[in-house]
Amino acid sequence: MRLTSLDVFRGITIAGMILVNMASLAEPNVYAPLLHAPWHGCTPTDLVFPFFLFIVGVAMAFSLSKYTEKNKPDASVYWRILRRTAILFALGLLLNGFWNKGLWTFDLSTIRIMGVLQRISLSYLLASLAVLNLPRKGQWILAGVLLLGYWLTMMYVPVPGYGAGVLTRFGNFGAYVDRLIIPAAHLYKGDGFNNLGDPEGLFSTIPAVVSVLIGYFTGQWIRNKKYTHSETSMDLVLFGLSCLVIGGIWDLAFPMNKKLWTSSYVIFTSGWALLLLAACYELIEVRRIRRWSKPFEVMGLNAIAIFVASILLIKILVRTKIGSGEKALSTYEWIYQNLFASWTGTVNGSLLFAIVTVLLWLAVAYGMYRQRWFVKV
Repeated sequence: MRLTSLDVFRGITIAGMILVNMASLAEPNVYAPLLHAPWHGCTPTDLVFPFFLFIVGVAMAFSLSKYTEKNKPDASVYWRILRRTAILFALGLLLNGFWNKGLWTFDLSTIRIMGVLQRISLSYLLASLAVLNLPRKGQWILAGVLLLGYWLTMMYVPVPGYGAGVLTRFGNFGAYVDRLIIPAAHLYKGDGFNNLGDPEGLFSTIPAVVSVLIGYFTGQWIRNKKYTHSETSMDLVLFGLSCLVIGGIWDLAFPMNKKLWTSSYVIFTSGWALLLLAACYELIEVRRIRRWSKPFEVMGLNAIAIFVASILLIKILVRTKIGSGEKALSTYEWIYQNLFASWTGTVNGSLLFAIVTVLLWLAVAYGMYRQRWFVKV
């Protein structure tokens, strides 16, 4: 069974990622919803990453559906999972090391180890192992333990030099654990972290596993439905609204924070993921209204290729220059200022540049689709 609405959801997410990544390059000349929350809080941009993890979980429910407590997976299944994990992690390292001090000059002494694809790979690995080795009840218990355990640890375990419950970039328990495991030179340097923490660190990957598991539970629930009808969509909406309420209440005690991947953030963003999936499911699977969704489906079928290529393009645009001398503009700045901001204004220019970039990658995705080129990991 292939869930077309999931491909569309994936395509919407990849398009959203490209949009916010490109728009944010013009910061501060950006509409606020297209930027991440500075620290605590959750903007529309903060939904993109957890949506990817949720989608991984939903897809897992279909790809691993034949394995049950009675039909245990053999060694080849685990090797495929490890292979996929390794490829995703390696692609993340490629993106981190690409053009840091020059084209293809990877400085292994300072390369950042963690990142978006690295978190996706590790969350996928750990969630897969849980799904294949725990009964259904055990999977739910694990998800609850991880979220509650992460909350209690972050709030009540003291960090040397800072104390307990200090949710700052340096003082939180997750950053402390990351500093113990990962050498400072390999931690994140930007956004005020200064090699003392990482927004995609190892410790904060623990609750990210639950983002995948919630997607898996959703996929299993959909897969077990015998008929496709609006009742399924409404149930997804009710589950989603419940998650929004629970996440909002939990935010009062453990603030939503993407960079810390707090437990309230996991539940809240899963609620939005359920609502968007419900909308896609109702329109595509139930009502068969599909014309609008084809561009997103095309992008969703080659999401990993578009993801990696779009990040590489951004690095090229930012690191290359047009002209010479100290006042030479980066390729991005030159295009932004001369082709967009000059006649639409700085803020509208950043948005228009981002939209044009999304359309560019849509054209690439259509070309791949017509040639039947599908990059799978």
